[in-house]
Amino acid sequence: MPNWFPFMVLLIPLLAISAGMFRRWLAHQERRLELLAQAGAAEARNAAARIERLEARVAVLDRLATDRGTLLANEIDSLRIPAPADRN
Repeated sequence: MPNWFPFMVLLIPLLAISAGMFRRWLAHQERRLELLAQAGAAEARNAAARIERLEARVAVLDRLATDRGTLLANEIDSLRIPAPADRN
């Protein structure tokens, strides 16, 4: 039967050190993911604000296109010069 004592003497501290390193790596990954989530949330807020501004602009353009269309047509009609009745 082989002597496992020297192997265990080395293995137990190595496992303890490895577990500590793994725990620190996991904490680092968790912090990195939290920062990425915060950056994503900020980007989402910026995108939502941009969409809101664009929707407001589209509403103004829609109102100009629909309301102004009849007024513009009336202005164009009023500017037309009537054709002379007697043209040769």
